[in-house]
Amino acid sequence: MTTAAKMVKIESTINQRITKNANMIVPFYLMCSYAYYELDDPIVSDSYYDKLATKLLKEYHNIEHYHKHLIIEDDLKAGSFLGKYPSIVSDALNNFINQKG
Repeated sequence: MTTAAKMVKIESTINQRITKNANMIVPFYLMCSYAYYELDDPIVSDSYYDKLATKLLKEYHNIEHYHKHLIIEDDLKAGSFLGKYPSIVSDALNNFINQKG
């Protein structure tokens, strides 16, 4: 499977999960940011990442998630994440990627 095809599959899965539970935008945003900024191995396209940031910004005040405080609205407006990642993010990313094969 090509990298683009993997990204489409991952993006589809993320869409399904955040549609069911908007609070899941936070961990997926952190995982996507971690993959891009820390691993230099993005799991979603740049345009999808921007859409995810926009959606999180739009829903920011309605979302309840333990790690939401790590993401500031200015980062979302800028389309980047320069904060600290909780240790769970790398494990969650690995588990998610392994599930998506």
